[in-house]
Amino acid sequence: EVQLVESGGGLVQAGGSLRLSCAASGFTFDDYAIGWFRQVPGKEREAVSCFSSSQGATYYVDSVKGRFIISTDNAKNTAYLQMNNLKPEDTAVYYCAATTNLVFCHKGPYDYWGQGTQVTVSS
Repeated sequence: EVQLVESGGGLVQAGGSLRLSCAASGFTFDDYAIGWFRQVPGKEREAVSCFSSSQGATYYVDSVKGRFIISTDNAKNTAYLQMNNLKPEDTAVYYCAATTNLVFCHKGPYDYWGQGTQVTVSS
């Protein structure tokens, strides 16, 4: 059974940091790129970042460049999103997902999705 399980969300003040984790199982982690998405009620889901360890391809949406860092630990089948200098506009449910598009991971399509973790940034 394929599973992506996010953790690490929570409530933080503006300027603070959080690290999200995405534990994957049930598929060959090395064959996929991992993406992080976020969604606010009433708005479209947004691709935040993605990373292909085999291709070394990385993507960040402009609004998080210089603040967020994506990484993976393939030995642990786990991806991370280090979020620094958080802003109230980063408040959203964050999802991790997996795609076989290793070169242009931000374009997907994404085959597997986690259940999401809430990140709330207070001003």
